Amino acid sequence: MTATRARTATTAPTANAPRTADAPGPAERGPAPAPAGEVSRGGPRPLRAGLIGLGAMGRNHARILASLDGVEFVGAVDPAGDPHGSLHARTGVPVLRDVADLLALGVDYAVVACPTALHEEIGLRLAAHDVCALIEKPLAHSARAARRLVAAFEERGLVAGVGHVERFNPALQQLRSRLEAGELGEVFQVVTRRQGPFPHRIADVGVVKDLATHDIDLTSWITGQAYASLSARTVSKSGRPHEDMVAVVGTLTDGTMVSHLVNWLSPLKERFTAVTGERGCFVADTLTADLTFHANGAQATEWEALRAFRGVAEGDTVRYAFPKREPLLVEHERFRDAVRAGGAPDGDGGIVTAREGLRTVEVSAAVLDAARTTAGARPAPDPAAPVTVPATVLPTGSAPAPAHRAGADTGPAAATATGTGVAEATA
Repeated sequence: MTATRARTATTAPTANAPRTADAPGPAERGPAPAPAGEVSRGGPRPLRAGLIGLGAMGRNHARILASLDGVEFVGAVDPAGDPHGSLHARTGVPVLRDVADLLALGVDYAVVACPTALHEEIGLRLAAHDVCALIEKPLAHSARAARRLVAAFEERGLVAGVGHVERFNPALQQLRSRLEAGELGEVFQVVTRRQGPFPHRIADVGVVKDLATHDIDLTSWITGQAYASLSARTVSKSGRPHEDMVAVVGTLTDGTMVSHLVNWLSPLKERFTAVTGERGCFVADTLTADLTFHANGAQATEWEALRAFRGVAEGDTVRYAFPKREPLLVEHERFRDAVRAGGAPDGDGGIVTAREGLRTVEVSAAVLDAARTTAGARPAPDPAAPVTVPATVLPTGSAPAPAHRAGADTGPAAATATGTGVAEATA
């Protein structure tokens, strides 16, 4: 069933049948019944939702789905069953072994919280059965797989969202609204830091796809700009095949400079976003959902001892007060409403669409490409420093070669030093 053609009967819908070449598509099925959740002769019916994956994030989704207004949580899928044995006891929701078992129950949408490597396979399977999907970030393990998912859901007129939950953090919602209102003036720079202990639950991707995708998405979203270019460095220290740390420097399409520092090797857990502009700096802490504004200095500091620590001028510092709702709950409410309406609303009231998720996957792929290909520049030697050649590298009886003037080398080392090392990333 498509999002605009969800069943409205008070009884459970029939199983989700796969669309075949002979089966009618959305445009061929005749007049559409009322969207799910609207009133029919039998009264309103809540949307039927399923969950695929009961790992750490899946259990959080299960907690929300079990109490979400207007939604009936009908089943969860995990080949390992319920690892903690609490879902069925707490909610009565059956834990199934295969996606086919969930489709047999008949669902309007499913939340996909399985390992990233399985997103494409499961997402395509849901789309083939006309089931809308909220897929955890990243959308897929590769840009090619993400494009196939976007095409599958868009061709069928299905709602597909991506779980970039940071967009629903109240601090970032406030920050975006204030930037749109022009409170900062021209934006110069966006800096993010996202670090913490190693998550043993993640095994199929590295820190770029698992964590840095948050920063890529939120940076484009709060500024309204795409990435124009970037360079990156990665480090792997845990012995795993994937990177553990990444540092990214880039430019957005309007010239704003961005910097992302992300790792999962730090005992310090930090979620920091700073946006600097002509009127000051906004700082968002998404762990505490706090937003602070540091205004540019308007009052000269006359006390010399303080000038060395605080600068020559000081401005006001304001920490804003605003309602703070759980971001994951808000994300689910927005997706539920999008499925019920048959599409994603525009503006802040909408979801993170699959196409937006695709752009984030493309940028994350560019980050990894840049880390593999960027040679970087070497600091130039001091021209006044003497050049010495160790005697052990010279043949017996040979005289030292004359020292070259600093900067005169035109060989491979100079070419490496003058390389730009910038990977283009379109989003």
